[in-house]
Amino acid sequence: MNSLPKFELKDQQNALINSQSWLGNPVVVYFYPKDDTPGCTAQACSFRDSFDEFKDLGVKVVGISADSPASHAKFAQKYQLPFVLLSDEKNEVRDLFKVPKSFLGLIPGRVTYVFDAEGKLLHQFDSQLKAKQHMAEALKALR
Repeated sequence: MNSLPKFELKDQQNALINSQSWLGNPVVVYFYPKDDTPGCTAQACSFRDSFDEFKDLGVKVVGISADSPASHAKFAQKYQLPFVLLSDEKNEVRDLFKVPKSFLGLIPGRVTYVFDAEGKLLHQFDSQLKAKQHMAEALKALR
């Protein structure tokens, strides 16, 4: 995959979001296994804690998992996440991005993609265990 795929998913407010609406600004799309689990919370909170840096660079941050919009809404509220969480309940977008499964194929993968303003892939980082490193890798690719 060399560019941002076209897709539509519902966010935590149940609004339908089209990936092509992000063109014109860089975007970080990160896939994570499940809301409110230790690694996923650490990952989301690391993006939250550095959100101003992404905002200053004009970057949109988007998290995607198979959890429902209602689950995302609770997760975002509990941890005061200032970015969009998209619900990929059928894992169609995960498959579109070819996100690999980890731990014997049992756990959805944790992969972050960084795209430039034209939708060209700049960087990809795949690590199930280094949840907080995803934010650092994304910022490094954008600078």
